[in-house]
Amino acid sequence: MKTHRKYILILVLVLIGITSCNSNKKTEIDEITLNDNNIVITAAQFENSKMELGKASMQTFNEGIKTNGFIDVPPNNRAKVSAIIGGYVKESNLLVGNKVKKGELLLTIENPEFIEIQQKYLEIYEQLTYLKTEKERQKILFDEKISSQKNYLKAESKYKSSLALYNGLGKKLKMMSVNLSNLKAGNFTSTIPIYAPINGIISEIFTNVGEYKNASDVLLEIINNSHKHLELTVFEKDILNVKEKQSILFNIPEASSENYKGTVHLVGKTIDENRRVKIHGHIDNEENEFLVGMYVEAEIVTNSIQKYALPLTAILEEENNNYVLILIETGSDTYKFEKVKLNINRKDEEWGEVSEIDSELLNKQILLKGAFLPLN
Repeated sequence: MKTHRKYILILVLVLIGITSCNSNKKTEIDEITLNDNNIVITAAQFENSKMELGKASMQTFNEGIKTNGFIDVPPNNRAKVSAIIGGYVKESNLLVGNKVKKGELLLTIENPEFIEIQQKYLEIYEQLTYLKTEKERQKILFDEKISSQKNYLKAESKYKSSLALYNGLGKKLKMMSVNLSNLKAGNFTSTIPIYAPINGIISEIFTNVGEYKNASDVLLEIINNSHKHLELTVFEKDILNVKEKQSILFNIPEASSENYKGTVHLVGKTIDENRRVKIHGHIDNEENEFLVGMYVEAEIVTNSIQKYALPLTAILEEENNNYVLILIETGSDTYKFEKVKLNINRKDEEWGEVSEIDSELLNKQILLKGAFLPLN
């Protein structure tokens, strides 16, 4: 998450605009004086380069556990859609990325066997009235001791088993989205519609028109990314230092250099075969355009400390050493700086900690901004 940059002293680059104003005047290049580690800069250069002076200040440095993972959604925000019964895909106009609403028609499945199920349902439906009447008749005959108990129990059993089959087929047909009222009116259908179970976006499609799919086959996947979270993993050796509500700092190295924040929401209670534990984290700002499945690099903050620090814009890295420009003298129209070696204990994305051995720098004016430019 930290990027190391090399810098060069800004001596001339941003001052060209000043020098072009009057060709008869001595250029700003001539006004910069180098004497060993001393640098003299004019007031005009200082102003036009938008330089800033300041002192080291107290900043917060985080100590944490490095980890990685990906952007994900809760299980109830991800749906794999399949048919209740196998068949041929008859109609599908969807593409990956299409938005769908819960209950919206996704595609239709066709199979002649659908007709047979409906036919069997109607046959039993028509028999039920007779079987119920016969059961009641046998009950009366048995009560009057005209017929045997065996005949009554046989009629009752046949009615109940037919009723159970009728109800079971009815449930199955409802799951197939068959309108039972239309079916009882004699309107059969050889196709069944497949509707969206949740709101979301089509993330994957696993079928084409004309392809036969079994009941267990997934036809497509829908993801509702209204709530995204972090799925991270931490090695066993670090897990005791991870607690709920700790801060998470993360970035998406393949897509952005920006840093984002989150919070540890749940800590796993089991260790997988790779000796790692899953960490579930909430994202502070879910409005960011994160995509489900994005790889993230993260740091779980386990401790924070306050240290004196300087902004990275004030620090020059040169041959594994760090330097800053200390103000040693001001004239009527000039600033004189000394290039001083600096010891840095740690850095983050914006600040470098001033070592205790450099504590004498804490009260000195330092060129905080405009001293160095990135090396292209």
